[in-house]
Amino acid sequence: MPVTALVSAKSCGVTASALALTLASKRPSLLAECDPAGGTLRAGFLNADATAGFGLYHLAAAQRTGPEALSNAFVNHLWPLDEAGHRKLLPGLTDPAQAAALERTWPRLSDVLHVLADQAGYDVFIDAGRLALNAGHLHAQLTPAPLLHQADLVLLVVRGNEQSLALARHVIEPLRTELRERGSGPDALGLLLIEDGPYRTHQVSDALKTPVLGALPWDTATAQYFTTGGRPPRGHARSPLLRHARTAAEQIEAAVSRRRIQQEYPARPANPQLAGVLQRLAEQRRGNRG
Repeated sequence: MPVTALVSAKSCGVTASALALTLASKRPSLLAECDPAGGTLRAGFLNADATAGFGLYHLAAAQRTGPEALSNAFVNHLWPLDEAGHRKLLPGLTDPAQAAALERTWPRLSDVLHVLADQAGYDVFIDAGRLALNAGHLHAQLTPAPLLHQADLVLLVVRGNEQSLALARHVIEPLRTELRERGSGPDALGLLLIEDGPYRTHQVSDALKTPVLGALPWDTATAQYFTTGGRPPRGHARSPLLRHARTAAEQIEAAVSRRRIQQEYPARPANPQLAGVLQRLAEQRRGNRG
């Protein structure tokens, strides 16, 4: 199953989108809240039920002990998002100052997330927060770079308005280059569109020269509940956000499957002689029509 990282150029609804995808998945799913700027679901969606004794920061201390300790700590610090326990959350940092301690933890955590996806059949979503660049590359402390490098897909969350697209243009090429040089390839990059604004899917894809792999509606009531908590809006389980998130999750899975097939069966290298044959045949057809 895919490991999908969600990021943004600026606050664009990454957390609400990642939570919607996690809750809408048709399989067991996990949301890892890995924004170095701090997590918001603990105080919001969870209504402060999960104390600071749970979450991402505690994995750093476990990682210093060894890989097995990290794996055990990971399991012990997951919070259920439903009564059956099929949807789980790794709560994020309570203080951005904690992010520096995680620089060596990110690669090991990435390994754990991929084991969960590949061997346990989980859909894994990573809330990686806002992109931070340093000299054209992902900042080592202000972004969980190894998680993005190893993800099956990296989705840049954008809104369908000019302001969001303008901000995305500044980060999309550095991010594409980062994935080419240090990640699994530039084709790992896609867009998740929040339909807030006049631009539709094809227009956003054309503007940023990147495929839109999923789209979510501008559902303010459900998104606010996901980010700030409180009493759920009536019928939120059938809300437009969750209904479209189910479709988006399926589209993400399909995109990962296509990418894996392309990696396993790469296109044949171009043959100059065959290209010449095709060119001459095309010229003949044009001549016959003339």
